[in-house]
Amino acid sequence: MASFKYNDVYIKDYCTIVGPKEKEGNIKFPNSIKDYYYDEENLEEAEIKMQNYCLNNLLKKNKMAASDINLVIGGDLIDQSVITSYNLANKKIPFLGVYNACSTFNEALLILANFLEAKMIKNGICITSSHNLNAERQYRFPIEYGAVRKIYSTFTTTGGAACLLTNEKTPYKIESSTIGKVVDYGIKDASNMGAIMAPSAALTLYEHLTDLNRDVNYYDVIVTGDLGLLGSKIFQRLIKNDYNYNLPNYFDAASIIYKEDQNTNQGGSGPVVMPLILFTKLLTEKKYKKILLLATGSLHNPLMVNLKKSIPSITHAISIEVMKWHIWMLL
Repeated sequence: MASFKYNDVYIKDYCTIVGPKEKEGNIKFPNSIKDYYYDEENLEEAEIKMQNYCLNNLLKKNKMAASDINLVIGGDLIDQSVITSYNLANKKIPFLGVYNACSTFNEALLILANFLEAKMIKNGICITSSHNLNAERQYRFPIEYGAVRKIYSTFTTTGGAACLLTNEKTPYKIESSTIGKVVDYGIKDASNMGAIMAPSAALTLYEHLTDLNRDVNYYDVIVTGDLGLLGSKIFQRLIKNDYNYNLPNYFDAASIIYKEDQNTNQGGSGPVVMPLILFTKLLTEKKYKKILLLATGSLHNPLMVNLKKSIPSITHAISIEVMKWHIWMLL
């Protein structure tokens, strides 16, 4: 059993930023950059700056100094999570770097939640980012190369996100989590990430519900991270055929970021997708009380792809309960 329940872990605040293409999509994001370089000389520094914006803005909004933060947990897609490491340089905040590809943010949330639940710390920040031009260059081809994108490929989402977790009660409670298991169905095409990750999403959902003795109707909404349009269909078929679940209350986060005419094929991808949709849609619309987040990650790198190895995946689950404001004020 790799599931945990929490009594005193809450989201106190959050901050997001997105790229120019995301700004023109379906979601009204509050903060964005005008171009991929963000007034920097190179793309890596632009991504570091996006993360830094989220971290600094989160501290400023809550009238906190860096020294007030007990722990930062985070990661990104670029070699050895270098973006997050450089962002935290000289901040003098204890830091744990994590990597589970596009499920990195959920991984950071569940680790930090366990620290807080055990009363080892009083607060902490989860942080992540992705940048289209950085990630496409590393995992597929540089955009300048002009490679034709496959119809079943996704489009790396540009953005950054950070959130502050605490033991202080707020309307947004981290209620439970499930650590995923690595799954490999033998797929070798790195462009087909939806198909690669769908089996791990199905397994984690099944194990989460089984561990906690729940059914799918317990949640008002179940959201996968970045399976994309095709991957989300595969996921629903696996859930039905392998576990006999129907999901009337489900959508894929990456599938709703962009408009159809933005030419992203199957939708977005990247570790920033899940927090972007969580903080700018799920928590702000106030439609959902019980939310299950299934952040999906494709665990490959260019070397293993060039060696023609199959690609494993993982999915981590986080359950969030949104309390009504008048009830929260009485706690």
